[in-house]
Amino acid sequence: MTISGITLPFDRRTFFKLGGGAAALTLLPDGLVHAAGGTSANLAMVGEPQSLDPMASTADLIGTIMQHVYETLYTFDANWALRPMLAADMPTISADGKLYTIAIRPDAVLHNGRKLDAEDVVISLKRWIELTPRGKSVGTTVDAITAKGAATVEIALKAVNPSLLSHLALPSGMAAIMAKETIANPLTEFVGTGPYRFVERKPDQYTLLVRHDGYVGRTEAPSGYAGKREARLTELRFIPVPNANTRVEGVIAGQYQFSDQLPVESMKKVSGASGIQPILTMPYGFPYVVTNTKQGPMANLGVRKAFQLALSEADMLLAAFGDEKFFATSAEHFPKGSPFYSDAGASSYNKADAAAAKKLLAEAKYDNTPIRILNSKQYEFHNRMALVMAENLKEAGFNATLDVVDWATLIQRRGDAALWDVYVTHSAFLPEPMLSPPQLSDGAPGWWKTPAKDAALAAFNGETDAAKRGALWGKVQQVVSDEVPYIRVGNFAALSGATGKMKGYKPMPWPAFWNVDLG
Repeated sequence: MTISGITLPFDRRTFFKLGGGAAALTLLPDGLVHAAGGTSANLAMVGEPQSLDPMASTADLIGTIMQHVYETLYTFDANWALRPMLAADMPTISADGKLYTIAIRPDAVLHNGRKLDAEDVVISLKRWIELTPRGKSVGTTVDAITAKGAATVEIALKAVNPSLLSHLALPSGMAAIMAKETIANPLTEFVGTGPYRFVERKPDQYTLLVRHDGYVGRTEAPSGYAGKREARLTELRFIPVPNANTRVEGVIAGQYQFSDQLPVESMKKVSGASGIQPILTMPYGFPYVVTNTKQGPMANLGVRKAFQLALSEADMLLAAFGDEKFFATSAEHFPKGSPFYSDAGASSYNKADAAAAKKLLAEAKYDNTPIRILNSKQYEFHNRMALVMAENLKEAGFNATLDVVDWATLIQRRGDAALWDVYVTHSAFLPEPMLSPPQLSDGAPGWWKTPAKDAALAAFNGETDAAKRGALWGKVQQVVSDEVPYIRVGNFAALSGATGKMKGYKPMPWPAFWNVDLG
């Protein structure tokens, strides 16, 4: 089914069961900033990006901004099907599934005026494999990435990897294709092929992108992230606005042309404002809670199992979103209708059993070490869930403390196992299991790696037949339930707001502003 440009892999009846009674609405008021020869859009984001390097983090905010600057070999259309972007077409794959031959588009132009070539792609992908959790996971199956002339890349695999192209398409922790001469650690120049180029970043003020006048995009009809991309706006100004109410008031006042991630209780206010319409997408994604399996009390499986038993996911969702039309309690990673639907592990979900949790804690010899819950008010629903979680844990005998920081600090701290025990985050709903959450890959914060995980994922990722992969996913989901590297809280809707003058915007998990104007 399709809801305002997003096709979900399940039917309308399931959609309404999940709480999706309100469809996404398109959008946005006045207050345009006129740039020389065009218009600029002020886009209120949840906070300051910790980096502009799209490989430095899986944070959605970085992907949202930098997908306008960098492009990937492949991307997703409105039906979540894979489509070529910088690749000329879908790859040629050898009979054994281990050699991908990818032709590069000959017309792609970098922001420095140079034509993109195969060497840019090879060096970019090698950096992605070296730096990112998903890239590292993919890298375990990669034997070599080589340029065959100026316009062809070969990826030779040690073992089949049916999720390879999906990994290469994702905006989060992006396999961004960069100008080879700019590649460094840390990245200081941001030169890609996208419809916008980077101009400047003023911390805590804005990140400014301007139209890439030399951009040559695809010619297919726009669909999701695929097809034609046109920079109709002269400037995109991504403004960090950590306070959710400020984002609400700012878009209503016309200070911002778009405000992302608004509190769902502001729906009535945004809907009632003159010239403003809400954008509600359900299910947008899922909140989840990551446990530190490497260090501290949560490294003890018994403590993690007690943690799992103590939680009331229903109460966490109610506190976060307030109304059932904005959330749905759901243990399953994928809904009915998806080829990956499974109820494996559901018996451990939403137990809220403090007595059983206390018993497990005693058996695990928990010594009252504080359980530090890292969370941020910039995503207000994260903080609300953390508050309920802390009360659930205290009732079960945990010594729970809240560590509330800004989002950029959370992203930084979660990379250090000594600084947290649990952190709260969320993911967009994605069609391929290996795309999210990143804890399914090795090396992501939480550092989950066990023989059971390795065996379940090896079986799943070693199967190329789509129907058989679906059945094998249930075994992965069961291991997640058994070992508690993270807990999927449920499904939720995302609310944004925009001026009614915005034309061409399509609701997507990572908001994109190509093909958009403010007429």
